[in-house]
Amino acid sequence: MIKGFSPTALRALALPTGILALIAMMVLPIPTVLLDAFFVFNIALSIGVLMAALNAAKPLDFSAFPTVLLFATLLRLSLNVASTRVVLVNGHEGGAAAGQVIESFGAFLVGGNFAVGLFVFVILLIINMVVITKGAGRVSEVSARFTLDALPGKQMAIDADIAAGLMTAQEAKARRAEVATEADFYGAMDGASKFVKGDAIAALLILAVNVIAGFTLGMITHGLSAGEAAQLYITLAVGDALVAQVPALLLSIAAAAIVTRVTDQSDLVGQIGRQFGQPGSWLPVALVLGAIGLVPAMPQMVFLPAAALAFWLYRTLRKRLDAPVPVEVEPEVDEPQRIELADVSDQTLVTLELGYGLIHLVDEAKGAQLVTAVTGVRKQLSKAFGFVVPQFRIRDSLDLPANTYRIVLGGVELARAVARPDAVLAIDTGEVARSHGLSGEETRDPSFGCPALWISPGERDHAIAEGFLTVQADTVIATHLNQLLQARGDQLLGPEEVRALLDALGDKAPGLVEAIHPDPLSLAAITRLLRQLLADGITLSHPLPVLSSLALGLQVTKDFDTLVDHIRADLGSWLVGQVCPPDQPLGVLTLDAGLESAILGGMKDPATGQPVIEPDCARMIGERVSALVAEAGPERNLALIVQPPARRALTALLRQRVPACLVLSITELPASQPVEVIAVIGGEAAPAAPALAAANQPAMPDAGAEEVLAA
Repeated sequence: MIKGFSPTALRALALPTGILALIAMMVLPIPTVLLDAFFVFNIALSIGVLMAALNAAKPLDFSAFPTVLLFATLLRLSLNVASTRVVLVNGHEGGAAAGQVIESFGAFLVGGNFAVGLFVFVILLIINMVVITKGAGRVSEVSARFTLDALPGKQMAIDADIAAGLMTAQEAKARRAEVATEADFYGAMDGASKFVKGDAIAALLILAVNVIAGFTLGMITHGLSAGEAAQLYITLAVGDALVAQVPALLLSIAAAAIVTRVTDQSDLVGQIGRQFGQPGSWLPVALVLGAIGLVPAMPQMVFLPAAALAFWLYRTLRKRLDAPVPVEVEPEVDEPQRIELADVSDQTLVTLELGYGLIHLVDEAKGAQLVTAVTGVRKQLSKAFGFVVPQFRIRDSLDLPANTYRIVLGGVELARAVARPDAVLAIDTGEVARSHGLSGEETRDPSFGCPALWISPGERDHAIAEGFLTVQADTVIATHLNQLLQARGDQLLGPEEVRALLDALGDKAPGLVEAIHPDPLSLAAITRLLRQLLADGITLSHPLPVLSSLALGLQVTKDFDTLVDHIRADLGSWLVGQVCPPDQPLGVLTLDAGLESAILGGMKDPATGQPVIEPDCARMIGERVSALVAEAGPERNLALIVQPPARRALTALLRQRVPACLVLSITELPASQPVEVIAVIGGEAAPAAPALAAANQPAMPDAGAEEVLAA
């Protein structure tokens, strides 16, 4: 480092010093050795500029190109002036007088024939001026115009992003600087393209001056003949022109590559290689070249190998495209102090946990059917509830005994039971004689509590002959899972399932969905409402009537309980139709007027305002209804008809004790539904009245029943 000058100062002096050196080359004579070195440096500089242009991912990555193009053009013109001086002064001494580079270009590249050199130079000049420089200049002009026209719109877009909070002030400042730089770059490129065009014209004029002046000076000053003067001076002039024209052509290509560059994530070579790397582009090439090669007049030894090469390229690219992409798996770093959410949270709603003795039931490679059975349960539940039930999770649990399984819903254990994977469960459905002769491990069916035996698979035919229902262990587990979840559809419905349901209905009934969501009901409010309907036994398998009733109810009230009652009243025919065929009267149970009045006038739940049934009264009602349902038998379902304020309390009471009995309020009973009063709970039993339509007054056993059904 020069004493007294910092690196920054030296860098600042480098450019002015270089410009002064270029001007000195034009004015002062320089030795041929330095001239050769500068010619080589000019070629190297042109190649470097071309490589930088090709490797730029976007034009702004080489934003200094217009200035570099200016200095490279000045260097080449300075070399032309210096070489012209040497050629005209020392050209009579021979080819070596102008330097080895000019001599080599004039003698070797054109074979020493100056006429050939002239034609080669003219062709290069036409390629440079007419094709590359003209096209690059036009592209630069259009790009500059479009960039300047789009500048106000880009500035407005930046302001809009700042106002919307999508961009910080620093990001906006950087983006504005980039936009301004882009406009300056394309404007500079529009002017810099004129340097290339002017350089080509200057090269042609300098060649003409060298030829005419050298031919004249050779004959007049040095006494050469016309042939000798032409051979010496014109050969050197052509060599000098070619030395300058090759770097000029490289710079023209670099300028064209910069202005025609489309912004991409990779350099120009990578972009072209990626786009030409599609195998579909090379199969037509192979077919066309092969067809041309089959023509007798064509050189088959050229076309057919070219066709084979194109077809090989097609096959290679096709194999590379079809090959599976290797997945880079990052090595897991053992960090004891790091805890992931998945390590402490089970994000699955329904989990089936198996003891280690039941693990092989999920091995499908060994023919196990548990996964298939559980998937079938999920499909069946989804069809019954009317929404896609969330996926179940099956996992092992070391906390369980070997042959024990556990069903968990939302982290709460619903049930656990034992399954024997090496045995068959023979269930007694009530048709098996006591002398069946089967021996096995006595148990009960976990789904319905029927007496059962775990027997060996070899005794299965004997069990079927005796009237047993035989099932495998995986079927036992799947049936138990299905039985537990059938009554818990409301707990399986969440906001994501409701959103999917609304999205599906939005395509078929957009007006209906818009009348409900997002105004006046949010997603959470709709989820709460639909969960309550599921708890009341109203599924979403036919969602249009449910949502239509909800939309109509919203015109009257937005109270939660009132909306539920309104929907149930609208769907009363559907509710009754689930338990009573259309050609039969509905078996009705009612409460004694005094009992119902005592329930409605008794204690209230302070949180909900619902009646609270006293324990003795609740036990009496549950036992009486259970006895009546058992007496009616499974072939006939009964319904308890009560006043609307008492429905929720009695529904909660009978849901666990007598789930087969439907609880309806008097407003939910369709007017056209024929009924048959079976009994009055809490009053004197009466003989069953004949079936009558609700439009006609049915025979009532006492005043309490009469009051209920006439309300």
